[in-house]
Amino acid sequence: MKFKPHNYQKYCINRMIADDNIGLFLDMGLGKTIITLTAINELKYNRFQISKVLVIAPKKVAEGTWSTEKNKWDHLKLLRISTVLGSEKKRIKALNTPADIYIINRENVQWLVEYYRNNWPFDMVVIDEFSSFKNHKAKRFKSLTWVRKHIKRFVGLTGTPAPNGLMDLWAQVYLLDGGERLEKSITKYREKYFEADKRSREMIYSYAPKKGANEAIQEKISDICISMKAEDYLELPDIIYDTVPVILDAKAKKAYTELEKQMLLQVDPETVIDVTSAAALTNKLLQLSNGAMYDENREVHEIHKCKIEAFMELVEKLQGKPALVFYNFQHDLTRLMKTLEKTKLRVRVYKTVEDQLAWNNKEVDILLAHPASAAYGLNLQEGGNHVIWFSLNWSLELYQQANKRLHRQGQKEKVIVHHLVSSGTRDTDVMIALESKGEVQDMLLESLKARIEKYKEEDK
Repeated sequence: MKFKPHNYQKYCINRMIADDNIGLFLDMGLGKTIITLTAINELKYNRFQISKVLVIAPKKVAEGTWSTEKNKWDHLKLLRISTVLGSEKKRIKALNTPADIYIINRENVQWLVEYYRNNWPFDMVVIDEFSSFKNHKAKRFKSLTWVRKHIKRFVGLTGTPAPNGLMDLWAQVYLLDGGERLEKSITKYREKYFEADKRSREMIYSYAPKKGANEAIQEKISDICISMKAEDYLELPDIIYDTVPVILDAKAKKAYTELEKQMLLQVDPETVIDVTSAAALTNKLLQLSNGAMYDENREVHEIHKCKIEAFMELVEKLQGKPALVFYNFQHDLTRLMKTLEKTKLRVRVYKTVEDQLAWNNKEVDILLAHPASAAYGLNLQEGGNHVIWFSLNWSLELYQQANKRLHRQGQKEKVIVHHLVSSGTRDTDVMIALESKGEVQDMLLESLKARIEKYKEEDK
């Protein structure tokens, strides 16, 4: 297939060729992978400026997305890809296979650094889903800082650079510029741009940006980061958000209230679920909102079927239209599967590329997926236009990325995202948290948009 880039894609490709270090904060669906592969091909085979490229990606993306994208386009036929996955023996074999691009999952970054030590061979590194390196304490981040001086070109790709606020930016920008723009340490960054928010007498629990910090940070990184939103460059169908309230029955409501107030719940004559911390309580309350809970031995205890019943009613209302269903806990999946087995619906759990193909070929009515395994790199827009969140989690990044599996180029219908929310429970709090976190990120992306309106106009 011949690649005819949009003008905004040409702009990004040219910037990646011209700039040694760059963060592409491109919204889902704008083609980060093909942009990067095209730039790598130019740098490798036309300009001879790079030798070996390392791509660090989520596991499912590393397994197939980059190779699949490369094989689609005629101009990339010279590029050779080696996937560094599996057992240590397989990874070492892949590293010793002649290739231009080596793709590894982010969990093995520390291993890779320790494997090469002072003989780091990759002069260009690309991190797909850059925000997964937002934690400055994580081993994957620290490992990369050890070899950063050996890397000539560094590219960060993400659609969600600040999923939990501006504090997330420091580690990512540090990998790009070594602390030149946002201070050499997280402590100095925090002192300069933030002030204590929630605190006790002796401990600070959270920080809030100082007045003018948003603008100052955005100005600092504007030369090294490009930001674009899909709605500015693609004529995508609308995305509609639908909240389906789930009313707990009296028994379920009583159990929820008891657990919330007493931090323990007698689920049967022999089992008491006891919670010892606020974080653990939140987790248990979210489980209970869905209808079941784990005890200390990981045994599952079903408390109610209210959300399962609401889910089945929603599926019935879809009148045969397929739905991509996201669950949070393993017992959510087990209970959903048990219920769906009683129907004539064609049900699959997303695990491999075969499941993706079956969905896009419209051979699946219900595709069950965990957002952590299906949020990145999957093109599912051809199989349907309904998303159902049976259970939510706190990650804005996973939430947005998961929804974009359907709301992306190629989608021909309005995408409708349904949320099953148990009224009066932590479900409601999660929805509020996701919405509020989104505001901070939207401001960041808005202010960092590349000033290339002329490209947009020319592309019409």
